[in-house]
Amino acid sequence: MPLIVVLHGLAGSADEMAPLAARLSAAGHRVVAPDQRGHGHHERHPADVSREAYVADVLALLDEPAFLVGQSMGAHTAMLAAAADPSRVRGLVMIEGGVGGSTDDYPERLRAYFASWPIPFADESAAREFLGDRPITDAWIAGFERRPDGLWPRFDPDVMKAAIAPVAATARWSEWRSLTVPVLQILGEHGSIPPDEVEQMAAPRVVVPGAGHDVHLEAPDETARLILEFVAARPDA
Repeated sequence: MPLIVVLHGLAGSADEMAPLAARLSAAGHRVVAPDQRGHGHHERHPADVSREAYVADVLALLDEPAFLVGQSMGAHTAMLAAAADPSRVRGLVMIEGGVGGSTDDYPERLRAYFASWPIPFADESAAREFLGDRPITDAWIAGFERRPDGLWPRFDPDVMKAAIAPVAATARWSEWRSLTVPVLQILGEHGSIPPDEVEQMAAPRVVVPGAGHDVHLEAPDETARLILEFVAARPDA
């Protein structure tokens, strides 16, 4: 069975992707879901958060050609990795992922949001009260560090801004158009990728009804099913 590498998005973690990874593993696949730099149990303040550094980390994981599955920023990283070394990528699944590029200040808005968290949270109830009762909250709580004074996120707001800024800075159309591997886009009906960007990418895609940007958390069974069908259809990719 082929190797599948699952990459979380900004402010995510391997814990967030564990339920999806478990579903893929239960089908017999070898699955790797790493904490990316600046996230989870990886180094909290890495010196390099460039797109090139994230891509190099992914390629270093591949001891055989693999399917890359990424969500949001993880999808962007997976795309760049597939463009950089297609001989080591059997297929690419982009969950709510696009080519990047932006004219607004969303990296700063994300930093400000994460910096607004009243940390440490006293307990899970306090975290849910502030963050809201939604699937992404469950994922964040699963990845929190338990310290004597409460619950702490395993990421730094300033690092998150620095990590996402290169994604926002440049639309990677040249890398997208250079892809030679099979691609599937999984989008939420209420997702965050601009419709004109989706149309311009012109990739095979499935839109999951009712889901938003965190479609892998909101519709985990459907997301896993789509990935498994994509992989099964390409035994010799």
